[in-house]
Amino acid sequence: MPKEYKNPKPTVDIIIELEGKGIILIERKNPPAGWAIPGGFVDYGESLEEAAIREAKEETSLDIRLKCQMHAYSDPKRDPRFHTVTMVFAADAEGLPEAKDDAKNIGVFTENNLPGPLAFDHAQVLKDYFRWKRDGFKVFEM
Repeated sequence: MPKEYKNPKPTVDIIIELEGKGIILIERKNPPAGWAIPGGFVDYGESLEEAAIREAKEETSLDIRLKCQMHAYSDPKRDPRFHTVTMVFAADAEGLPEAKDDAKNIGVFTENNLPGPLAFDHAQVLKDYFRWKRDGFKVFEM
């Protein structure tokens, strides 16, 4: 009988920056509840970059321009449903975001007015993001 492997599920999260306004967060329709960075699961045959662009469009209705990969997060407890590994991207967008797909609400926020509660490990991801914006890549040195 072939051995069954349990592997983490790959995901992407996209911190979408609207120039001079802040970043986009969505309020989730489905559990786990809370506000979250737009993102989702990588489909079979899809690159991380393709998944990020698709998920951003599905949840915010915006076309984005990926700027860089910020960091990967892999704590087995980051998603209460199962073990996921996410690649977080920073991206730019223009226009007005609109809640779509599994987003029940959407908003533009700054470091000083983040909504709560934040889903998954997104409080830590956003803390890292804002520190990264101030200090540069050195925040992720091992």
